[in-house]
Amino acid sequence: MLFTSFITVATLAANALCANVPTISAKGSKFFFSNGTQYYIKGVAYQLTSDDPLVDGDQCKLDSALMQKLGANTIRVYHVDASQDHSSCMTTFANAGIYLFVDLDTFDTQIDPTTPSWNQTQLSLFEKVVDEFQKYPNTAGFFVGNEVLTTGNNSVAAPYVKAAARDIKAYRNSKGYRDIPIGYSAADIPALRPMLQNYLACGTNASEAVDFYSLNAYEWCGNSGYQQSGYSELEANATGYNIPIFFSETGCNTPEPRNFEDQSAIFGSDMSKTWSGAIIYEWIQESNNYGLISYGPSVAPTAPNAPPDGFTRSGTPTPVSPDFDNLSKQWATISPSAVSENAYSPSLTPPPCPAYTAGDWEVNGDVALPTLGQTYNQQIQASITGGSAAASASASASATSKGGATGNVEIAGMGAGLSGLLFAAMLWL
Repeated sequence: MLFTSFITVATLAANALCANVPTISAKGSKFFFSNGTQYYIKGVAYQLTSDDPLVDGDQCKLDSALMQKLGANTIRVYHVDASQDHSSCMTTFANAGIYLFVDLDTFDTQIDPTTPSWNQTQLSLFEKVVDEFQKYPNTAGFFVGNEVLTTGNNSVAAPYVKAAARDIKAYRNSKGYRDIPIGYSAADIPALRPMLQNYLACGTNASEAVDFYSLNAYEWCGNSGYQQSGYSELEANATGYNIPIFFSETGCNTPEPRNFEDQSAIFGSDMSKTWSGAIIYEWIQESNNYGLISYGPSVAPTAPNAPPDGFTRSGTPTPVSPDFDNLSKQWATISPSAVSENAYSPSLTPPPCPAYTAGDWEVNGDVALPTLGQTYNQQIQASITGGSAAASASASASATSKGGATGNVEIAGMGAGLSGLLFAAMLWL
């Protein structure tokens, strides 16, 4: 009892330190701080290990100090443990002016694109992450999924992603939490453009649509350009979009070194009126060679007491040269044309729900979303592709139950990278 009381007091005290931090909300196609100024994302992907990176207060202090020098104001974390105490790290980042976008899913609760499901187990675990992080004013948003859809055939899982957003938004509102935006992080699959982004925002019922949409895109590589990279097409697809859109991962690393010249387009006149910024993949240097910093030289994974995959994942961060400086210089020179919330009166409307296109988009219009626990079967698949109500009375239910990018860069980087790291960590332990 005494220990529990100590933890409670410590949490309250930590929260008090960042009580004056403005919160983030979505209005129309933009994010705003609670003080009325527009929020543009200058972020880094921050997943030091396959475990929760927001539980080591000392490490967060070391990293946040260097992130400030970089010019970052946001981090993205892919996996957290809702049962742990995050007050030290969240307070440290808040005091550094750094906000958090956090994924709600874990390795075993993510929506499977081949046999999609959305059940009470998944919902309950997502809710626990919301419960934990809603208390921090620098929580900017939640992802209900990351790259669930990677092919046209996977698009039958899109209604399940939307159902997850529906239920998490309803839970957030029922608990009286502030309107922390709920959104989705998509793989940049040309065949799915712009159907997926339009589908997740479409419909007459705003409670069923995501609050923001984001893209993991690695199209701008080396000395490319706005037209050559395909960014002009991304901008065309997003023009007039009714909710905020941003890059949840970007930073092509072929050829090296990375010059991050795409940031001048994202935050410049070409895109800043539509896009809300970018999250660079990634903070830590590891085998995929996307890191902005390292914690020391790598060693052979087979060496005695070597860390998983041979890369040290804690300690004093050291900038990777010249990538760190290149990004810092880009962010230091950009000045997007922002608007105040008071001066912003959007008249945007949701996009039309895309129609069925064989092999590319297999959701026919504004289909009824799956109910919680509804089992995916041939009948449900037919209702999604045919456009009839998915919530059929005869359907069974179970309550228990990243040149032009193709998305492969990120899938090989974040997806396989963390999975391999998890396996290596198990062997190491």
